[in-house]
Amino acid sequence: MSSRRGFLQNILAGAGFFASAKVLSAQEMQMSGEMPGTNRKGKKGSIQDHGAPVLVETPDVPNLPFRMDGNVKEFHLIAEPVKQEIVPGRVVDLWGYNGSAPGPTIQVTRGDRVRIIVDNHLPEATSMHWHGFEIPVEMDGAPGSSQDLIAPGGRFVYEFTLNQEGTYFYHSHMAMQEMMGMIGAFVMHPKDSYKPRVDKDFVIILQEYAILPNITVPNSMNMEFNWLAFNGKAGPATTPLIVRHGERVRIRLINLGMDHHPIHLHGHQFVVTGTEGGRQPEATWGPGNTVLVGVAQSRDVEFVANNPGDWMLHCHLPHHMMNQMSSMVGPMSRRNGMPAGLDMERGMGMLRQGSATSQENGPSLGRGLGVGSTAEQTMSNSPLKAGNPMQRQDMPEMQQQGMQMGKPEVSKDANSVPGFPQDAFMEGPMMAMDKMVDKPENFGLRPGWSGFMAGMMTFVRVLPQDKYDYIMELRKKQERNKPMRMDMPGMGHKHE
Repeated sequence: MSSRRGFLQNILAGAGFFASAKVLSAQEMQMSGEMPGTNRKGKKGSIQDHGAPVLVETPDVPNLPFRMDGNVKEFHLIAEPVKQEIVPGRVVDLWGYNGSAPGPTIQVTRGDRVRIIVDNHLPEATSMHWHGFEIPVEMDGAPGSSQDLIAPGGRFVYEFTLNQEGTYFYHSHMAMQEMMGMIGAFVMHPKDSYKPRVDKDFVIILQEYAILPNITVPNSMNMEFNWLAFNGKAGPATTPLIVRHGERVRIRLINLGMDHHPIHLHGHQFVVTGTEGGRQPEATWGPGNTVLVGVAQSRDVEFVANNPGDWMLHCHLPHHMMNQMSSMVGPMSRRNGMPAGLDMERGMGMLRQGSATSQENGPSLGRGLGVGSTAEQTMSNSPLKAGNPMQRQDMPEMQQQGMQMGKPEVSKDANSVPGFPQDAFMEGPMMAMDKMVDKPENFGLRPGWSGFMAGMMTFVRVLPQDKYDYIMELRKKQERNKPMRMDMPGMGHKHE
C-alpha cells in the first residue's frame, strides 16, 4: 500500500493536475440534490428509486465537489489561512480548508472508493485525520505513527474504500490547529435511505473561539471563549434551517472544540438516531428536546416538523448565547477603568492578591497569556453611563450602520439594585441588526428578532407551503444575482 501511495503521489505531483481546487472543471464536478448514482422517480428514462437518501445541507458552508477517475471519487482539500466574517463587520483570521472554516462538507455513499488530495498552504506542517473511519492505518492521518507530517507546500494523497454509514468528520490532527477552525463534515450515506425517511437533512458544526476585541486572531490556548459559532457564523448571522410543515427532519450536530454543548430545540421533541459511530438501533431512541454533544462527538437528531413557527435551536449554556461576552453583566460592567485583559493565571482564577470576593478580582475581558495580554489602557466595558441607564452615546452611529437600537426598559432605581444589569440586549455589544443580516431565509421574521440571537443560535423555521416556496424562490433569485423583492403581500410580518 505504501509503495502504491508513493507512486500515486509522485504521478499527481509531477503532472501538476491539482495545484488548485479550481482546476476541476464544472463538467468534472458532481454535486447534485441527490446522491450520485441514484435515480429518482419522475426522471425520464430512469429506474424509479423511492429509497435514495437526500443530500445534506450545511448552511453557510459549501459542499466539496468531486470528479470521477474511473470508479474513484476524487476530492481536493487545501489547508490554508482563512478570513471569515463571523458576524457583520467582524472579520477574523482562522485556519480552514478551501477558503472556509469549517471546511466544505464531503458526501459519499457507503461502498465508495474515494481519493482525497490534501495540499498544505499553511506556514507550518499539518496532518489530516478522518475521525471515526475504519480504514488502513497508513491512511489514518496520525502524525508520527501512521504518516509523516505534510510540510508547508506539501501534499498527501489519501485513498480508501468506505464501508460505513453516518455522520463523521475530518480535522487536522495538530491540536492547536483544531482550535483555529480546521474541521469539516464527512457524511457517509447509506445506499438506501433509513426508515422513516427524512425530507430534510442538515449539518451543523459547533465551534468556539477566544478573540479579544482589538485583535483578529484566536488565542488557541484559551480556556474561555467569547465567540461561539454554528457553521462558522455567530447569531444573528447564522442561516436558519427552512422546512415545510409536516416534513421529517434530521439535524447532524458535530463538535470539535473545548466545550460540550447541550443543544436545545424549541417547539418539538426529537429522538437521537445516530452518533459519531453511526446509526443507533431504533430500540434506543427516546424523546427529548436537548442533546449533549460532547467534544469529538456527533449526534443525529430527527423529528417531524409538526408545529408551525420560527423555533430557536441553540446551545443552552448561558455564556454560549452571547457574542464577545466579556465582563458585560453586573456591576463590573458599570465601572470605569476595568482592564481589557489579564494574564493566564489570574484569568483562570489563580489569585495574586486579595481574597476571592474582593472587588479587584472580578472577571477580565478575556483570557490572555503573559504580559502581552494585559491592558495597555483602561477602559469602560459599558456602553451606558452609570448615571443614566437609558442613555446611549453612540446611538446615531449604530443606526447608520444598520443596528436598531431599542430603548431599554429599566426601572428608575436600576443602578441601585444589586446585580444590575444582566440584560445583554441592553448592556452589551449585541443589538438588533436585521438589515445587516438580511437574507432570503430570514424573510418574515419579526422585526427586531436579531437583537436576541447571538452565539450558538439559529432558527428552525417550520413554514406553510406558500411561504416555504416563496423563500426558496428568493434564494434562487439571490443565487442568480437578481434583485429580491421582500414585500410579498399576505406573508405575515414585513421583512425589516
